[in-house]
Amino acid sequence: MGSPRLLLAAGLGYLAGTFPSADVACRVATGGSTDLRLVGSRNPGANNAIKALGPRWGYGVMVLDIAKGAVGCVAGRAVAGGNGAHAGGVAAVVGHCFPAWNGFRGGKGVATSVGQCAATFPAWSFFDLLVAWAAAVMPWWKRRHVGATVVSSTIWVAASALWWRRGWPNLWGPAPTVAMPLAAAATSAVILYRLATEPPPLPPAPGPQAPPDGGDREPRVPRNPLPALAVEEPLP
Repeated sequence: MGSPRLLLAAGLGYLAGTFPSADVACRVATGGSTDLRLVGSRNPGANNAIKALGPRWGYGVMVLDIAKGAVGCVAGRAVAGGNGAHAGGVAAVVGHCFPAWNGFRGGKGVATSVGQCAATFPAWSFFDLLVAWAAAVMPWWKRRHVGATVVSSTIWVAASALWWRRGWPNLWGPAPTVAMPLAAAATSAVILYRLATEPPPLPPAPGPQAPPDGGDREPRVPRNPLPALAVEEPLP
């Protein structure tokens, strides 16, 4: 496919990626009184939404963010074939991380990349989730979400290159070409850049704090301690 169609595929993917899932959830859940960029880890993504809005809203944001990546790929493939799917998927992650309508302050792109992988490399997407989960639960790095992303991204790129070189079947995804590992590498670079440049979390509220949970940079909210029993005063 020619460059104009690839540019159109990338443009459609970028537009899909900029859909403000977290902002919409905040507006509906709190009437606009909460901005995820000003609370917790200051990241407008699913992890911060789970902590600020609750699991129901947070997982809803995650589903929408995954869908954005898949929609970007489907739209790109419709106008420019297999290469368009890869271009649309990468652009969707870029749009999620750097949305023009929000001052280029978006999320980290991890969930959106899951949708990209499911649409362009479905033969690997399930194993990619297993690798990410296994890396996330291993207590070998203080910031486990960074470690999990590095590990899963590296294996995603390697698996894409292997599928392309071997010409293995790819289920409903486009036929493996050199565009597959290049797209995986480009998306991984965008996500790792966002992780490297993410702002520090806001200071925790006063009181005893629980250790970080590894899923984001904001510690879990500790449970209130049990009230201390009053000491009985001696009789006069």
